[in-house]
Amino acid sequence: MTPDVEQAIARSPFTGLGLAAPFVRAVLDEQYETPSAVQAEVIPHVLSGRDVLACAQTGTGKTAAFVLPILQQIQAPAPPAPSAVRVLVLTPTRELAAQISERVSAYGRHVRVRHTVIYGGVSQYRQEVALRNAPELIVATPGRLLDLIGQRLVRLDAVAHFVLDEADRMLDMGFVHDVRRIVALLPARRQTLFFSATLAPEVETLARGMVVQPARVSIAPAVTTAASVDQSVVFVARADKRRLLEMLLRAEGTAGRALVFTRTKHGANRLCEQLDRAGIGSAALHGNKTQSARERALESFRRGTTRVLVATDIAARGIDVEGISLVVNFDLPNVAESYVHRIGRTGRAGASGRAISFCDSDERPLLGDIERYIRKRLPVMAHDARVALPSAP
Repeated sequence: MTPDVEQAIARSPFTGLGLAAPFVRAVLDEQYETPSAVQAEVIPHVLSGRDVLACAQTGTGKTAAFVLPILQQIQAPAPPAPSAVRVLVLTPTRELAAQISERVSAYGRHVRVRHTVIYGGVSQYRQEVALRNAPELIVATPGRLLDLIGQRLVRLDAVAHFVLDEADRMLDMGFVHDVRRIVALLPARRQTLFFSATLAPEVETLARGMVVQPARVSIAPAVTTAASVDQSVVFVARADKRRLLEMLLRAEGTAGRALVFTRTKHGANRLCEQLDRAGIGSAALHGNKTQSARERALESFRRGTTRVLVATDIAARGIDVEGISLVVNFDLPNVAESYVHRIGRTGRAGASGRAISFCDSDERPLLGDIERYIRKRLPVMAHDARVALPSAP
């Protein structure tokens, strides 16, 4: 380590939070200079050994808030047994599990940590091989983890640190019973970190059975939308939405990628079939797709082979693709907060982007919820997209 690096570590605000040099160095490698609000509050509590109940959304830096201090804690004491799993991170989706695992690799690059990721939708053979290498940290989705536990390939009786990420999504996706089964297999004495974007009553009920005298952290959601995204709404009859979408996509040309949101998995499949018949190549991304099919669709979208991706909200949480020039809300989301997440997929990294929302007569109340949430009125586009939409650059 050079003197310059040592000085940068000593001056870093992350050092002030109690993080050791290898982890501060990893953070600096990622070009993070200042802790986010959730990191500044959560990291000291985790290092002190307290349970944490945190209300924080995706994009607030919460993954680093739990990964960094947990990695530091498992460096010191020897594990109870050579093959013991000491950390379990439970997350609702395959994409999120993969992202967290990648962050474990990044933040743990200057220390030795054995870790693996477990999720369904793919062959479990490679996961079995990884488990034979005795990982001390596992990132997993509930279903596949329970399968492997049932096959006696995973034991959780030595877990000292348990993270439940996106607990509200776990409830939304119907995983609450699986989560409770897994928690029942954990030691009673452990550190539990519970993260959720909302703390609705049912989420609080779930948390009460897991955390003990937790430090409570609440990070106010960012309700502003990026200035780089040109937002608008078009009022259109439901029967005319598909025709309007085809016009928009043809006007967009081949210059960029378009991400289209539907409310349901069935709606995504049907819309893809209709677009394909109209000569507009597209792919669907939703929870009923196998993992390999989802990865193929995303890779094709990243390469530009597929120009249009039709997704549901849950599946779209794992999309991190550069160059998305247009987001279309074919169906308005039921939850206003989801609007911000959706349109945030464009206008990234200094690029400009457009977000166009279709609103039929039944969706007017949803539009009102969105406008109140983002505290602004959306400009209204003319019904004829051929006139209202400028040519793509």
